[in-house]
Amino acid sequence: MLYNIPYKTKQFFFVLIKLSIVVGAFYFIYSKLTENGQLQLSDFIAFLKENKTFSTKNIIFLVILSGFNWLFEILKWKTLVKTIKPISFKEALEQSLGGLTASLITPNRIGDYGAKVAYFTKTYRKRVLLLNLLGNISQMTITTIFGVVGLVIFINRYQLEVDYYRVVRFGALILLMSVFAIFGVKHKRFNFRGYSVNQIIDYIKNITLKVHVSNIILSLLRYLIFSFQFYYLLTIFEVNLSYYDDMVVITSMYLLASIIPTISIFDVVIKGSVAVFLFTHIGVDELTILCIVLIMWILNFAIPSVLGSYFVLNFKLPKTKA
Repeated sequence: MLYNIPYKTKQFFFVLIKLSIVVGAFYFIYSKLTENGQLQLSDFIAFLKENKTFSTKNIIFLVILSGFNWLFEILKWKTLVKTIKPISFKEALEQSLGGLTASLITPNRIGDYGAKVAYFTKTYRKRVLLLNLLGNISQMTITTIFGVVGLVIFINRYQLEVDYYRVVRFGALILLMSVFAIFGVKHKRFNFRGYSVNQIIDYIKNITLKVHVSNIILSLLRYLIFSFQFYYLLTIFEVNLSYYDDMVVITSMYLLASIIPTISIFDVVIKGSVAVFLFTHIGVDELTILCIVLIMWILNFAIPSVLGSYFVLNFKLPKTKA
């Protein structure tokens, strides 16, 4: 049915979709800055002026850290995609930032999958989807490893009250789901975009060890960068704790925030709530933490999304021969 639509009409709808993505991203960034239920923009600006902690040197260093954060993400995507088709750094940059912009208003950044797939012809799309999933799994793996260690230390050190009955019940539910998943894999009943689970596992196994190692290392470097960036902001706001103590809370925060389903634009709210809950246990002021979380969101999501909007607006569907 779509083939009967005139070419000019298709182009009009294509441009409309691109504009909708960009306008939607800009609107949500604006609304998050001006209508934040946790932290009003006026309070945020007043707090920064009152503390007078942001020197040119600090701003430049924070921007450099964000740059490295996204550099490693772009290199990770370039490394994964070269298993099916070599792409340049510029193409990886365009696809990564364009995907971020498209994902900003979608649950759990699902829009990132659709945006990256759109850069490739039909021949590659299913594999691109799997590669993006693999990249996200590696990042989540690093977050989980550090987060579990940090959370265990945090609970033991600060005597955090835990409802162990709920934890056991949740664990039992996960175990039950795992059993059903394994049963389904054995009987090949489940599939993902036309691939059975066994086919997905085989596909991942066929990727070279070098690519898997690079994927994990780049994910680790990203994690170290943005967690250190959070720590650096704590030092800027004169939170006088050791690097070890701060990292126990930071790693716990990223783990808890990452397992809560959310729309990317509300990521700052989720992280803010989790961060306030954890940091208040060690005596850090709520306003300080909310400001740090908002700054992190601006540096690592809002600004890259604005840059990515350029690539979204200039996006062209790939040629069928590509």
